[in-house]
Amino acid sequence: MQAVDINCDLGEGMSNDAQIMPYISSCNIACGGHYGDKSSISETIKLALKYKVNIGAHPSFPDKENFGRKIMDISESDLYESLCQQILIFSQICKEEGARLHHVKLHGALYNLAAKDPITAKIVVKSLNATCSGARIYTPYQSELARLAKSNFKVIYEAFADRRYHSNLQLVSRDRDDAVITDLDDAWKHLYNMLENGKVKTVEGESISIKADTFCVHGDQPEAVNLVQYIAKKL
Repeated sequence: MQAVDINCDLGEGMSNDAQIMPYISSCNIACGGHYGDKSSISETIKLALKYKVNIGAHPSFPDKENFGRKIMDISESDLYESLCQQILIFSQICKEEGARLHHVKLHGALYNLAAKDPITAKIVVKSLNATCSGARIYTPYQSELARLAKSNFKVIYEAFADRRYHSNLQLVSRDRDDAVITDLDDAWKHLYNMLENGKVKTVEGESISIKADTFCVHGDQPEAVNLVQYIAKKL
């Protein structure tokens, strides 16, 4: 049997974490950049331990105002310091709760920028080397971050069950109405095509090769609970 890792971004104030956690195998917990504080991190880690879910840090640009979904005008040194601080705080809370940091997955605009910009990816890798050298990295296939991180980290390729893609494997901007997949059957077919055929159908109508070891459902999308339940049932 093939094991399929389903991950979800949690600890983001959506109040559905307890409903989602039983149906996933990995979670990415906001650690203060776009959302979260020590209390929310601790609560979400405890919930993950209860359901034996892999625990990941979910750092971002330090931009709660925009929920980390806009590229931030920030110096390289300030970004490095912020990422180190987010991950170190998260790691400390993991230690206090008797949990293990399994992986790191970037959030929002930083995730997308590090996937294509080598300078940003280099800053991210530098911060990870300084704070969590044993962690896995969840990042897109063919991304700059994957390329730079693979010499020091175990890279886990990630794809999105609930997001549409362009033919260059970049995610469709959330500014478009069709960026997020909310129909349960559409999301399942989208995931199954990537899982079984190694292909993703893009908004341009092409079928493009993609590799994924883990599939994400966003905890803040309206059908998140129904979607993780549906995917778990289908799998």
